[in-house]
Amino acid sequence: MSPEDFEAAVSDALLLIPDKAARAMDNVAIFIEDDYIPQPGDEPDTVLLGLYEGVPLTERDSWWDAGSLPDRITIFRQPILDICGSRQEVIDEVAITVIHEIAHHFGIGDDRLHELGWG
Repeated sequence: MSPEDFEAAVSDALLLIPDKAARAMDNVAIFIEDDYIPQPGDEPDTVLLGLYEGVPLTERDSWWDAGSLPDRITIFRQPILDICGSRQEVIDEVAITVIHEIAHHFGIGDDRLHELGWG
């Protein structure tokens, strides 16, 4: 899948977010990168499909808006391509990953996402 087609899959996945939830998202930017580079303290063979970095809405206080940078959601292209065997699998996995990371923005943890089938 070309980078342009992958970007289109991410855009399409964002359209799956219910309007009410999309309107509630606050100060979050979504990026696509080729691969996750393990950070100091990570296992060197760490593989991520997506990453949420920021302060979940459930943890923000009244001072949060004062100069805070946007939360960041990154979707990693190569790991998704590596685990998928078809174009449709890529599209499905991108949707799952996008929704999973946006759920973190709303304060939903990995355990609950796995229970809901978005793990």
